[in-house]
Amino acid sequence: MDTRDIIDCLDFTLLDHEASEDELISFCTQANSANPAAICVFSEHLEIVRKHLNEEISVAVVAGGFPVGSSSPEEIGIAVRTAVESGADEVDVVLEPRDSEDFPDEGDLKKLIAMREAAGEAVLKVIIEAPLLAEREMRSVARMALAAGADFIKTCTGKRGSCSDEAADIFAYEIMRHELTFKEKRGVKLSGGIRTKEDVERLTELVNARDDSIIASSRFRIGASSLLNELI
Repeated sequence: MDTRDIIDCLDFTLLDHEASEDELISFCTQANSANPAAICVFSEHLEIVRKHLNEEISVAVVAGGFPVGSSSPEEIGIAVRTAVESGADEVDVVLEPRDSEDFPDEGDLKKLIAMREAAGEAVLKVIIEAPLLAEREMRSVARMALAAGADFIKTCTGKRGSCSDEAADIFAYEIMRHELTFKEKRGVKLSGGIRTKEDVERLTELVNARDDSIIASSRFRIGASSLLNELI
C-alpha cells in the first residue's frame, strides 16, 4: 500500500475527554488536509468537529464506554442511539470481555443486538479487545459479532494492549469465513499501537494472505492517532 492508500483506510483518532476546542479544530484541519476515511472522537466532541470537518469525511463516535465497555445492553443502546441521532455516521463500541469460561454467552449477544438495533443505518464497528483474549475467545466473539450484524470487527481499543499479528490474521480469516458461509461482506478494523507505515504493511500483508478482497473493497480500516503524522 502506498501512502494515499493507507490514508484512504485511516480512522484518524482523537480520544481525549480533556481535548480543548482549539485542539479539536486543529485535529479537523489536519483531517481536512489529508482526507482520511473517517475521524474518530468521543460523543461530546461530535458537535464541534462537525462544524469544522469537510462533509465528505465520515465521523465515527465511540459510545457505550471506552476503553471499558458498559455491562448493560440498555445503557449501550441508549449511548449508541444518542450518538447516531446527534449525527454520527459510524459508531465504535466495546464489547467488554469477561474472564469467564462462558464468554461470550447469551448476555454478550444481547449487548451486540442492542448495538446493532440502536445503530440503525450507521456503520457499526464492534471492538473486541483481542489482547485480553485467547484464540478461541477471539474467534467466538468475532463470529458472534458478525452474526449479530456488525459491519466491522475491530481488534482493540489500544488502551489494554496493541494489535497483534495473530489478531489481524484471525480477524481476516473470520471475515472471509463469514462471507463464504453467509454471503455477507463485512469489514475489519486494525487498531492499537499502529504507528508506522511498516506496521501497516506487515499487518495488511497478513489480511491479504487470508482474503485479498477485503482491503480492495473498502472493508478495511486502520485506527490510529499518530500514524497520519508519520505518513505525511
